[in-house]
This record gives sequence, C-alpha cells and structure tokens, in this order.
Amino acid sequence: MKVRILLFVPILACLVVAVQGQDQAPSQPTQSSSSVDNQGIRNYLLGPGDILDVRIFGQPDLNSTAEIDSDGNISSLPFLETPIRAKCRTEKEVQKDIAAAYGKYLKTPQISVRITQRNSRQPATVFGAVRQPTRIQMQRKVRLNELMAASGGFTERAAGTIQILHTEPIMCPAPGEEAEGAPIDGTKIPLILVRISDLRAGKLEANPVIRPGDYILVTEAEPIYITGSVVAPQGVFMRDQLTLGRALAMVGGAKKEAKTSDVRIYRQKPGSPEQDTIHVDYSAIKKNQKPDVLLEAYDIIEVPEAGMFSASRLPTTLMGAVSGVFNSAIAASGSVLPTRVLY
Repeated sequence: MKVRILLFVPILACLVVAVQGQDQAPSQPTQSSSSVDNQGIRNYLLGPGDILDVRIFGQPDLNSTAEIDSDGNISSLPFLETPIRAKCRTEKEVQKDIAAAYGKYLKTPQISVRITQRNSRQPATVFGAVRQPTRIQMQRKVRLNELMAASGGFTERAAGTIQILHTEPIMCPAPGEEAEGAPIDGTKIPLILVRISDLRAGKLEANPVIRPGDYILVTEAEPIYITGSVVAPQGVFMRDQLTLGRALAMVGGAKKEAKTSDVRIYRQKPGSPEQDTIHVDYSAIKKNQKPDVLLEAYDIIEVPEAGMFSASRLPTTLMGAVSGVFNSAIAASGSVLPTRVLY
C-alpha cells in the first residue's frame, strides 16, 4: 500500500491542537515511565533551558541556581561578568570552567555543579496504532524500538509503516552528523518511513535514533470489506502486502457453495466516484496456477454463490430434491410408518 505522505501534515496539526486543548483526555499521549529515560545519561550534554545548582564550599553567599540561556551560556553567576559556555558540554566540564573563573577571586575554590532540571530536549511523541500513545523525555539517545516498547507495542490496526517527522535539528551533532545539526528547511518535510516488518526483523536501518521533538506516527490501516459466500463476512484491516488469499483466510475462507472461480474485487477509481470490477479466479490461485492478487485500501471483495446445478453444488441440490420428494409423499399419504419393538 502506498503511504500518502501528504496526509501526515493535517494529522500532525490535529494532534498538536488536541494535545494543547485536551491534555487530560484518555486518548492523548501520556508521560512514559522514567525507567526508559534515566538509563545511561551520565554523559548528558547540556543545552538551553537546563538548570544547574552551583555551590561553592565555604562561600554560601555565592551559591546559586543558574539556567542556561538561549545562547547556550551561563551568564547569571555572582561576580562573573564573562558568560560560561555550557551548550553541548557535561556538567563536569562546566564545573572546571566555573572553578577557573572564581579562581581569580578565591584561592583554590571547591565547586560542585549538579543538573537539577533537564529542559533542553523536547519530548518525542508516539501516536497512531499503538496501545498507549506517549511522550518520552529525550535525555539520551533512544532508538525507535525502545519507543515502541514504551508505547505498549502495535495494535491490530497497524498498517505496516511508521512515519518519523523531525521537528528539531540535532543539538549536539557527533562527528559525521554535522548535516543533521543544520536548521530544518521549512519548505521540505523531513520524514522517514520505516516498515514494521523490517523493525521486527532487526534491520539496523529500520531502527533509527529518535531526535528530541520527533513525532512518530504508526499508521493505522484502512479497511477492506469482504462479503458474499464466506464463513464470516466482515471488514478487515489492510496490511502490508495483503493478498486476496490471506484476506479470505482472515474471514474463515470461502464456503463450499462459493463460486471461487469468479471472485470480484470492486476498486475505486482514483479521483472518480466510479469503480473498477476485477474478476479473479481464486480456485486457480489455490492450485498455484495463477499468482495471488495484491489488495488495496477500501477494496470490496464479493465471493458469489455457485448456481444450484454447478459442479460444486449439484450433490447437495440432488440430495435436497430427493429428501423433499420423500417428505412430501409421506405428508400426502397421511400415514405414519409403523414402529416395531424387538423383545
């Protein structure tokens, strides 16, 4: 099934409005458990909005809480006129620079720097065909499979693809990631498509690192409708590479009286209210004489019944006719067959 990328934009817009207006609604993304976020953040790189607790031993008047400004600097420490560069550095590196700065006024100052709030990374949002839409604070590098696990996994409505939309450049690009740190071009949609089957297969390219602020949409499947002489006529959800044979198996298969040599698929013409009718010899597909047919979203599959005197229904028709004549004869005679009791 072709993924219509342009549909992602209005879906995203609706999500943002809903999140802003209905934060308490059950269907909205909820905060994920901290156990996912707090592993392996010892090398956390600071960014704008992070808050530090700076303490100078023996000088309580110089203790302060400092927020990293939009330029990535600490510029609110007492008596220091020169800002301390903090963006993309660890608190230990910043601690050394603060100690050096206060060393001009104090003899061998003992300084501690501790991160009290990590606000520089926007949460990633997972929504769509997942069991628990969620927001995850991105305090370290997190891969796609971790986010899928945090959101409870896929629902039965998952169509087979995941769309990842980047909203922010990488704040602190590693060597080789410089291009990802450039501002995002507003005229292009920085969208990545991942197949769920590839993610489950463990393919590395299907398990990318998720950026802060990313929107991850697990696309929901569109329906396919199956009617006629099948065990359980109903709608089923479109899956990646869904064929006619698999779709019929999902509804229990065709009945014995079905005319499988002429299964009809009604398919909407693009941009038109009219439909195409595709005739498929499903009996030949089952015998491997013809290839199976790939389905599309909103297909209507009709499995007709065979005629009463067709090869598949002739024995049943004859048995019904004989039984009907026999019962009619008994009813017309008004007699009851005698019952013999053996002693």
